[in-house]
Amino acid sequence: MATANKTAKTAAPTASASLTPLMVVAPAAPRPAYLLDKLDEATGEVAQVPAFRYLPGHPRQVRFDAKAGQFNINGTVPLGTSISFVPLAWRVFQDDILNMGRKLWAELFFADEKGAVCAVLFHGYSVENLYRLIKPLFYDDLTLADVRVTVTAEKKQTTKEGKSATYFIAQFSYAAADAAEVAARRDFARDFPIWRAETHTGKADMRIQHGYTVPAVDEAPAEDDAEALAVAA
Repeated sequence: MATANKTAKTAAPTASASLTPLMVVAPAAPRPAYLLDKLDEATGEVAQVPAFRYLPGHPRQVRFDAKAGQFNINGTVPLGTSISFVPLAWRVFQDDILNMGRKLWAELFFADEKGAVCAVLFHGYSVENLYRLIKPLFYDDLTLADVRVTVTAEKKQTTKEGKSATYFIAQFSYAAADAAEVAARRDFARDFPIWRAETHTGKADMRIQHGYTVPAVDEAPAEDDAEALAVAA
């Protein structure tokens, strides 16, 4: 009597097994370009610290003296007839600030050679000259944040009622900027609110802005705690 050979059947995978999700590990966020490695010589540990020093809402004040054609810090420390920087943020706006009446202003924020975040204001013809710089950059798909800007005091002369007088306006030019400098400032402006409390009224007619951020009232840091937010290496 012949015996039939039976072949075992392999069980088909169940629907639940075929739909078992795989664990996906999200890639780590890239390190902000403004962070630097700093060695603690006492412990030998390496910490990451910001390259820039900034008390949020209170940048160092760089002033343009249109009568003397000079830049200075807080009206006391001379910086010469020109300054050069890669902008962090800026805005062009109309407002009544600093008890000077309602004017058209340009406010630029940058980090100086020591890493201190600074703010400088311009008005009048100087703002028009800044626009002349912004326009060609726009059509080249660039912004002020992509280049190194040089601001130079240019002497002008006028005659009124038979008397001549001299004054200075700011002229703007630009050159290619180092890619690492651009990246560091881009990331810093992304992670920190770049603004100046003394020039913020909440009533500005904003024309253009880039990287300028005023935190909400309930998010603004107290001055006692703000220094911990960004400390230069």
